[in-house]
Amino acid sequence: MHIVLIGAGSAQFGLGSLGDIMQSKLLAGSSIALVDIDEQALSRVNAIAQAFIKEKGLNFTVTATTDRKAALKGADAVIISIEVGQRFPLWEEDWTLPQQYGSQQIYGENGGPGGLFHALRITPVIVEMCDDVMEVCPDAWVFNYSNPMTAITTTVLRKYPDLKFVGLCHEIASLERYLPSILNTPFENLELKAAGLNHFSVLLSARYKDSGKDAYPDILEKAPAFFEREPGYSDILAYLKAHPQELQTEGSTNRALPKEIRSRKSWADRGLFREILETYKLLPITVDSHIGEYISWAHEVADHKGIKDFFELYQIMLGFKKTRIELKAHERISFILDGIVSNSGYEESAVNIRNDQLIPDLPSWIAVEVPARVYAKGMEGIAFPDYPKGFGALLRNYTGVYDLTAEAILRKKKEYAIQALLASPITTPVRAASELVELMIQRQEKWLGYLK
Repeated sequence: MHIVLIGAGSAQFGLGSLGDIMQSKLLAGSSIALVDIDEQALSRVNAIAQAFIKEKGLNFTVTATTDRKAALKGADAVIISIEVGQRFPLWEEDWTLPQQYGSQQIYGENGGPGGLFHALRITPVIVEMCDDVMEVCPDAWVFNYSNPMTAITTTVLRKYPDLKFVGLCHEIASLERYLPSILNTPFENLELKAAGLNHFSVLLSARYKDSGKDAYPDILEKAPAFFEREPGYSDILAYLKAHPQELQTEGSTNRALPKEIRSRKSWADRGLFREILETYKLLPITVDSHIGEYISWAHEVADHKGIKDFFELYQIMLGFKKTRIELKAHERISFILDGIVSNSGYEESAVNIRNDQLIPDLPSWIAVEVPARVYAKGMEGIAFPDYPKGFGALLRNYTGVYDLTAEAILRKKKEYAIQALLASPITTPVRAASELVELMIQRQEKWLGYLK
């Protein structure tokens, strides 16, 4: 394959993706083009890659360029992971300015007013990348890691419904981190299916492979006690600050924590998580800071301190400068590319694709997060005709926001941005909505100035 990594100057994404791809035997012989607008960062990643290939004697060719269209020539797969501007200062504005205007959003990345402004800022850039793909390599697969995932995927597929555009998110991996401990069984013994919208998804079924028995009753019985024992983000932060040497160890943020940290009782960023588990009898696959961005009553039950601590810890984690390539799969992309090359039809646990009746109670045009079978020519999403009505109603409450967000971006209309803000369950007082949009356009003119 010819694989293009856009945003490869980020060491986390660039070096991590190279390790994912190069560990695959099926992808040996592939060419990989690294693309970024930061020439210095791109050169650094490329130098590490060239030295690694030579040291290990690997059968891969890596090139680097700031010329996106040149890199896309002959591409079979394009992988995008970008952010625009300074990530955390802009997220702070997305989070705090709407709160100043009366919004009760608990976080500001993917949903609510903050998620709207984030989407309005980053999605046009990704749409431009897809413009290039449609011009240069229209048959290529495009995999997107950037958030807000549902807004980006919905908008791109509205403009280019035939593009093989797939959103990928690692939140589904949380199930592997804790279900084996909850159920006292290897993860390989569990057959799981989760679905919903990105960062707004729940586990729908769980079964023990060895016995065929339904595992969900055991999850509902045992999960509360397990999560009460999980360390909170505040515990992790306090430990790291007291042991600064840990901050010098790449990737050590919450691994191998001492017993006294792991034994503390804390629903870490899981007040809302617990409410959903108890009220809807469904296990969320992510935490309050994500799922709470879409639910009107989240502010009342969410763990606000846990969310603030998560935000600080996240900045620490992204502050680590990755310096090496590891031949192991950090993300699911290498398995997906293997599935495409082999036309295997294997089941991938979570992809973001156009709904088209996969969850019948949701609009056909919305991007849903579902399992899918992977083939050379496309992905076959797995349908959930009996999606739980209660949680499905929460999902439906938010789909209108994505509709208006896509229209605001594609039509470049400020009025749709205002209407999207007012459609959100995370309400902004009606008299403040227009002024808030105007303020954000003023503050972020470089990215939001296209709204007229």
